[in-house]
Order: sequence, then structure tokens, then C-alpha cells
Amino acid sequence: MSTDHRRKITVLVTGVGAIIGQGIIRSLRKSHHRVRVLGIDRSQCSPGSRLCDAFIQKPACEENHPDYLAFWLTTTREQHVDLVLPGLEVDVAFLSQHRASFESQGTVLALNRHELIELSSDKWLLGEVLRRHDLPLIPSMLPSNWDDAIRELGMPPLLFKPRTGNGSRGIVRLDSEEDFNYWSHRAGKNAMLQRIVGNDDEEFTVGVFGLADGTAVKPIVFRRRLSAAGNTQKAEVVDDSTIEEASMELSALFRPIGPTNYQFRKEAGIAYLLEINPRFSSSNSLRTAFGYNEADMAIEYFLLNQRPRVPRILSGTAWRYNEDFVIHDCDSV
Repeated sequence: MSTDHRRKITVLVTGVGAIIGQGIIRSLRKSHHRVRVLGIDRSQCSPGSRLCDAFIQKPACEENHPDYLAFWLTTTREQHVDLVLPGLEVDVAFLSQHRASFESQGTVLALNRHELIELSSDKWLLGEVLRRHDLPLIPSMLPSNWDDAIRELGMPPLLFKPRTGNGSRGIVRLDSEEDFNYWSHRAGKNAMLQRIVGNDDEEFTVGVFGLADGTAVKPIVFRRRLSAAGNTQKAEVVDDSTIEEASMELSALFRPIGPTNYQFRKEAGIAYLLEINPRFSSSNSLRTAFGYNEADMAIEYFLLNQRPRVPRILSGTAWRYNEDFVIHDCDSV
């Protein structure tokens, strides 16, 4: 797609009330292109709505209601949106489901491969693909009983995690059969057990920009520490050939398109995949700070049909911290 460079490119960012969407906005402000940022979120009372050039609030209806799709199509058409960058996992799923409707009116969506979006939503099924391709796999099982878990995975502690979801939400450490019974009852069938591999000092988050053919822009590797919410709180740029090779091997297998996040832990020199986020992740703005601007790459790849330029990755360490944001004139939640 060609664009008229006499005008700004209108980029719609979703979920601007959350950390990923706000990170995308920060990255767009450092773009090589002239960008008008249009933000969308359920609430207008967030810092994200003030970071945009224009903001539109999502309707109150459920996402499966016809009015919801109509809102999206009308908004992107009337606002002359050139490119949509989703900042929420739920928006990725919705937009992927309705790709054809947006394509029919010429709206470009920065979305990963539909098959990878579907597969990565279930950690157990993703693990089965790794198993079939003889790739390193964290010892895992579906819950049956505590004795079987000990026999198959070893002595506690073990990890109990939802099959669906991202980050550290819902992941708990099991130290006893009592823990197992409690969490198994709460989660039902939407859970799996894993042996704990590595340690907190050997956890990595990787950004790659997939090019659809099994290749990708050279990845950026962070050694990270997590916040209590499961997001990256501290990130150090590292040169780790094991993690980089594992990332490129996964890219060759899954052929991702656009921003893609791999998370690993290392043990005994082996990189074990924790999860794949086939979208912008919460550390996207940290990557931009070190020269790896995925939002800028998305403009070049999805909108301008150009191969993204190879970034010059800087060294260093980043920390996240909290600060207050106060609104006195907002009456909507």
C-alpha cells in the first residue's frame, strides 16, 4: 500500500488505558514517519487517552454484538485509519476474527498469522507442537492427581498455570497435595502442571519482528525481572546466542508476522520456551528505548510494504516505576 507522505499516517492504537497500548504510543512518537495517533479504550479516564492526538471510547456493548463490529468499521472508515496496532490480547482475537471485513474497506491490520494467534492461546497445545518437532519442552502434564504429578514431574514445588492467558496471571506455586487439590478445584480443566526450570536470574523476554517466511528481523534479548503483575519490571539487554538461536528456530517453525514475543527460561544451557505472545508485548516501549521500535517496523512492513530496517540495538538496563496520574474533570469510567 502506498501513502501520501504530505499528510500524516493515521495509526489507531487499541487498549491505550493499559501498559502495552501506552508503550505503542511512546514508540510511535519516536517513529521515522509522520504519525497521527488515534487511541481507543473502554475508559477515557486514563493517561493513555491524553497521550493520543485523538481518542474514541469503545461502546458499552459486548464484543459479540453486531453493534461492536459496526463501531470498529465505522470508526476506522470515518477516521481514515491507515493502520491498526492492537494493544490488547482481546483486540487481537477480535480483529483476527473479522480480518475480511476490515480488508474489504481498505483498513490495514498489524496482525500475526491467524494460526499462531490461535495456537499460542493454549499453552498445552503449543507444548504439543514443540514435542512433535523435538524442541526443548518444559516437563508438563494435565492435572490428574498429586501422586501422578510427583511421579511424572518430580518433587515439589511445581507450577500450576492456566492453559490460556498470558504473563504470570493465574500461575501459582504448589508445595503440597493440599495446594494441588485447592487450585485444581478452582481451575477445572483449564490448567496444566509444570516442573519449575531455571531460576529468576535466567528468565528472558525476546522481541522479534517476523517476516512471514520463517525469517525475522534480528531479535532483541532482555534478561528480565517480573513485577507482581507479571510484566517486565527490569530489563537488561544481553547478547545470548542460545536464546537468540532458539528464537530464530521458533520463527522458522511458526513463521510469525510482525511483532512477536518469545519468553524463555534457561537451565543447564538449554532455552525452554515459556510462552509466545504473537503481538506487541508489555516490554515494547523498553525495546524502543534500546533501538528496536516495533511500531515503526509495523508501519514499514504492514502499511508501506517495505522490509523493516535492521535496528542498531543499544546496550543498557531499564527499570519501570510508578507515578501518579490524576484527573479532576472525568466523570466516566
